[in-house]
Amino acid sequence: MERRDRRTAASIITDMTTQSAPAAQASYVGATAGELADRSGADKIAAGVSQKVLFQRRGDISLYPDRLVLDGWTDSGELVLTRPEITSVETRFTELYGRFIGGLLNAGKPLILRTADAGEIYLLINRKEVMESTDDKRWAQLIDNWIAG
Repeated sequence: MERRDRRTAASIITDMTTQSAPAAQASYVGATAGELADRSGADKIAAGVSQKVLFQRRGDISLYPDRLVLDGWTDSGELVLTRPEITSVETRFTELYGRFIGGLLNAGKPLILRTADAGEIYLLINRKEVMESTDDKRWAQLIDNWIAG
């Protein structure tokens, strides 16, 4: 005999929206390592005014008990990463995004996520243009702690 779910559509929607609130949430601008490598010299100069020239992906980052979600990562929606999919987390300047572009302060270092399937992802979380600062260091610690369980 087939078992039918007797819940109404309204209760299913309620279940989906109340599953769990994010432990942390913020806005981000982001790019893959490949996207940063493909940027022109003119783009890098323009990034001195606004990092959004280099980081064309934007949305909210949310850390849930079971997943990290980057809303707006693709045209079709979000990028969802689980603990095993993230192979490393760090904040540092690289040849793709250096101190000259990111600002002279260490507070401008990008958050770099290395992932099993999505490759290397560069994020600037809650970036303040004038101050050239981000919340990347705090988010690196949050994600490290989350991965450790």
